[in-house]
Amino acid sequence: MQKVVLITGCSSGIGRALALEFNRKGHRVYATARRRDTLAELESQGIRGLALDVTDDTSIDAAAATVREEAGHLDVLVNNAGLPQVGAVVDLTREDLRRHYETNVVSPVMVTAKFLPLLRAAVAKNGSATLANVGSIVGLVATPFAGAYCSGKSALHALTDALRMELAPFGIDVVAIQPGGVRSSFGEHSNESIRLPDDSLYRKVEQGLLARAQAGQAGAVPAEAFAVPTVEKLLLTPPPRIIRGGTNSVRLPLLKRLLPARMLDEKLSKIFGLDALR
Repeated sequence: MQKVVLITGCSSGIGRALALEFNRKGHRVYATARRRDTLAELESQGIRGLALDVTDDTSIDAAAATVREEAGHLDVLVNNAGLPQVGAVVDLTREDLRRHYETNVVSPVMVTAKFLPLLRAAVAKNGSATLANVGSIVGLVATPFAGAYCSGKSALHALTDALRMELAPFGIDVVAIQPGGVRSSFGEHSNESIRLPDDSLYRKVEQGLLARAQAGQAGAVPAEAFAVPTVEKLLLTPPPRIIRGGTNSVRLPLLKRLLPARMLDEKLSKIFGLDALR
């Protein structure tokens, strides 16, 4: 059965790869991004591109109206759009945190609420629907110099758990996607997001911040390789509650569970140069 799928944040990386894989399997895909011109390659593959700024309610309403008019329902919604933020927690400004949480935490909830009638219409038509939120393995294991990003993904995981219980009575399955290292332009965007003031206590370990910005790309798997099993699992009825893949997606949670907290702290601190400040 052909399903109607909408994915946010499809200009590159995981979102783009998921859109292509759903399309390859013959499903009707709405790929969205803040700038529609970044979706030209996907549209050339027969994928429907839509402009969607997840921080703008008017933009979300317009995208939902288009799907309602063209398809009438939505079988799978994937909240993938997100922003990186690199910097020591105490160096982040109020605006840094607000902008980051607005995109990575608040927006998936707002998108879900706006598209909920279309998900319910899919349940009425086809018997089920799926909501998937793309978190991160670092939402389970926080690292130095990525406190905002880690905490945002942790918050999204908690919201996803709550949504899973709250939407179950309406026949909607909720999935937490928790990638490890997946190759994308995220490393480039992470470099652009670095916050390191001139008077920062962490100037001496600037290389550690740069290393953290690129950490997710070191040995990362291609986004296409991540997308294939992820889409396969999302199409199951019911899908699994958690989908993981990518570099360290198994190793990091295992270390979190097995290592004493002090030992894990010391290991991560050394990786990103914090031992040089002692």
